[in-house]
Amino acid sequence: MQASKYVITLTGHDKFQAELEDLKVNRRQEVAQKIKEAREQGDLSENAEYDAAKDEQRDIEARIEWLEKILNTSEVVDESKVDTTEIGIGCKITLWDEEYEEEILYDVTGSIEADSLKGKISNESKLGKALMGKKEGDVVEVESNAGVLLYKVMKIERSNQN
Repeated sequence: MQASKYVITLTGHDKFQAELEDLKVNRRQEVAQKIKEAREQGDLSENAEYDAAKDEQRDIEARIEWLEKILNTSEVVDESKVDTTEIGIGCKITLWDEEYEEEILYDVTGSIEADSLKGKISNESKLGKALMGKKEGDVVEVESNAGVLLYKVMKIERSNQN
């Protein structure tokens, strides 16, 4: 069975890489120190600090494993090289919401980086799928629980995510 291929932006890749380094270099040492200090308190069977530190260690190791998997199996899209003639991963788009008569800004990312609260939509979401390949001036219909939503693509530019 072949591993899934994730699509992430270069910005997202760099962010995940920095987090991985921090976990391996800093956080592992911090939790090891917590475990050492808890062991020095004596009886481990009723030591809440020891249990909490071991739980934290387990969480850190799980996160490291997840980040390594993402970084090793991902296809990286460099936003600085994205074609802005049509919507794709690594684009920042300005849409006109026909219903609410307002502009909306989104960065199009892979599903791993998506965060609607930060204006990052996945290429795999309903809206993302409908937008992929569209050009400035196109009107896009998106089926939602609230009915059909209409958006006009106003502007496509390279994303400069932070």
